Amino acid sequence: MAKYILKRIGLSIVTLLVLTTIVFVLVRLMPGDPFSSDKMTPEIRANMEAYYGLDKSLPEQYITYMNNLLHGDLGYSMKYVNQSVNRIIADAFPYSADLGIRALIFAVIFGVTLGVVASLNRGKKLDAVCIIIAIIGTSIPDFIMGSLLQYFFGIRWGLLPVAQYTSVAHTILPSIAVGFYTLAMVSRLMRASMLEVVTSDYTKTAKAKGLSKWRITIKHQIRNAIMPVVTVLGPLVASVLTGTFVIEALFAIPGLGKHYVQSISNNDYTLVLGMTIFFGAFLILMNLVVDILYGIIDPRIRLSGKGK
Repeated sequence: MAKYILKRIGLSIVTLLVLTTIVFVLVRLMPGDPFSSDKMTPEIRANMEAYYGLDKSLPEQYITYMNNLLHGDLGYSMKYVNQSVNRIIADAFPYSADLGIRALIFAVIFGVTLGVVASLNRGKKLDAVCIIIAIIGTSIPDFIMGSLLQYFFGIRWGLLPVAQYTSVAHTILPSIAVGFYTLAMVSRLMRASMLEVVTSDYTKTAKAKGLSKWRITIKHQIRNAIMPVVTVLGPLVASVLTGTFVIEALFAIPGLGKHYVQSISNNDYTLVLGMTIFFGAFLILMNLVVDILYGIIDPRIRLSGKGK
């Protein structure tokens, strides 16, 4: 298992290096520049380019950036005065992470529950209700879902606040909006997987031993059926925890999404690069965690064997 993890870490580093290189080149090819302004004199522009190293050749810029990156320095924003990219990410990520964790808890708990209930009531009304919820979740974009939640629960009924992120009440609507699509995916996967395991040999053996229905469901069926859910949770966790751009803008949440969108529109090279690297590293980490979880959930999987 240790050998497999080390191999995956090595592949992850290579992947991140390739991602950084590609994004570094693409950012430099973006139209416009971060210093385009009517008030920018040639002297000030030259000083700014020298400060950020943009007056050097592309290979020299790349070497300098990678050297700083190895020391954990993502550079300074070209639009936010005296603001390092590290500080911007450190200030914004807690909001996105908090929203993501709440959305994931909501999505996984209700998604798994709906999937199990639907499979145990196949062809009945409860199954139809769960399927309809899953279809709604996968069909409606998150910003539409967020707008509907704001209108009904915030404006029309006045039950919850529609914007900001300053109390528990403020987190409910955006968490549902972010997590509803994940809930739908989890419930569909869980239902399909449960329908496979309910007719498996080990389920029949458990019934023959006289085990109770709930013990069979929880100990045998859910444990084996949840594997496909774990498979998709890696990228889902990364995407949810690092922020949903539109939802954060819709609910006025000061998370990573706002800065990422603004950095692209402002041609803020260092901030685009820094946040892309952060997203990439987080996604790679989550996929690695998922691979390790395979061995914990299902002992039949030998991670050491997979790494050969």
